[in-house]
Amino acid sequence: MRIPREVSGEELIRLLERLGYKQTRQTGSHARLTRVLAKGEHHITIPLHRSIRVWTFNKILTDVASCLGKEKSDLARELFD
Repeated sequence: MRIPREVSGEELIRLLERLGYKQTRQTGSHARLTRVLAKGEHHITIPLHRSIRVWTFNKILTDVASCLGKEKSDLARELFD
């Protein structure tokens, strides 16, 4: 599956909330999301831009997939299908 190129920060937050992440704070143009796990918490910072840069978006998906124990391609399919 091809990962979308034009994803906003707010749209990504809504998608990650479906996976159990909650927005815990916002500082300027960045939001911090937290997901409670059995072994602790996982934090991720999302830029609140109209379009997240491809490298940043890829890194976020890789980090979330690693935390959830999934492949990045499976996570992308789950979020964007």
